[in-house]
Amino acid sequence: MTVRICILETDILRPQLIEQYHGYGRMFRQLFEKQSIPAQFDVFNVVEGCYPDAALGYDAYLVTGSKADSFGSDPWIQTLREFLLSRYQSGDRLIGICFGHQLLALLLGGKTERAAQGWGIGVNRYQLLEQPEWMSPNLEHLDMLVFHQDQVTELPDNATLLASSPFCPNAAYRIGDQVLCFQAHPEFVDDYQLGLLNLRREFLGEARYQQAISSMSLPHQGVVVAEWLLRFASQERAQNSLAA
Repeated sequence: MTVRICILETDILRPQLIEQYHGYGRMFRQLFEKQSIPAQFDVFNVVEGCYPDAALGYDAYLVTGSKADSFGSDPWIQTLREFLLSRYQSGDRLIGICFGHQLLALLLGGKTERAAQGWGIGVNRYQLLEQPEWMSPNLEHLDMLVFHQDQVTELPDNATLLASSPFCPNAAYRIGDQVLCFQAHPEFVDDYQLGLLNLRREFLGEARYQQAISSMSLPHQGVVVAEWLLRFASQERAQNSLAA
């Protein structure tokens, strides 16, 4: 069975990076194509107002990262919030990454704000607090590439925390078998992360920049998380799902 994923692209890459990397939608497609689970992807850039026909029947909707703030008032963010709430109320499965992780938490009753800890960059390590059956293969801990200044500071009441660190306590969560979100970026590759760091080097400060560069000597498990995402999207819906 082929898993059908709708990728809601919530950014347009910086001019210095767009020629090589094109967009987060393409980066996710390249990541998922490394998996043995058959999958089909459609990409819609919601910043440009592109949305899928709700009748197409996707197995999951994936919301990407973005330079924008999830709590921002941009018209396209408000439109996306309405679309995602409609999909959630219809029982559709939702996946959020970085901006998407924050937006879905905010939309479903949690809190997202500028992190007092400052910027999360480089490779971060998380403790895994729960590993449902679809989180296979299992890991002792999770190392991921990150680039964010906002965080989920309160989870929705019905959310289950999956991964945490001292720097980012609410790093991953799920809501039943319907919502799955990660603060980190499984789709990032080292060269893209390095490109972002170099563009923001002066803004971040030399000490923070060098710390992030040093952390990138650690291997990271974005490919494993991609397998988790596809397994989550392809699992049978529990009997207590909103769609039941």
